[in-house]
Amino acid sequence: MCLFNRKSKKPERSVERPPRPEDWHFTFADLMAEMKAEKRKSIGQPELDWARDYERSMIPATMRFPQKGDVYEALHDMEVEFMTAWAAPFTGGGKAMLMQGERVFVHSDSAEEKPIGAYVEAMEYKMIEERMVSASERTSSKYGGFYFYFSTVELNTKFVLVQTGYRKRLAGIFPR
Repeated sequence: MCLFNRKSKKPERSVERPPRPEDWHFTFADLMAEMKAEKRKSIGQPELDWARDYERSMIPATMRFPQKGDVYEALHDMEVEFMTAWAAPFTGGGKAMLMQGERVFVHSDSAEEKPIGAYVEAMEYKMIEERMVSASERTSSKYGGFYFYFSTVELNTKFVLVQTGYRKRLAGIFPR
């Protein structure tokens, strides 16, 4: 199959991926654990696609898939992992407590119709950032902010959807 690249105006070849094996039962976390245990040297295509497809197949049909603008409220205090963005080839992060009632929102569209998860940002950004991210990181000239990733299942079980269609209001040129 030949596709047309709008930017370069050159034809591209699309690569059809092989179907997921019937006995495939690995999630992305499983693949990462195998790498950590040195059972595999790398993770590539099509294994990543198969892992996403497998995870999607395990999401109950009654669950709602996250969409840009969804606002979720934490149902209880929970330890979460956060990520930090940097103006460098590095992503950091850590673990901290997200408290009952704190809200997060899905800040970008998913490339998939039925995403297995979503990147979210805190509604009370500054307050939660100060609690979670160390002052030495927050004040670094290369620090670019913090965010979370939650699976679709986590958003449906550990949070309650309280609003859809939320649009973040930016204050000035740089929101942070």
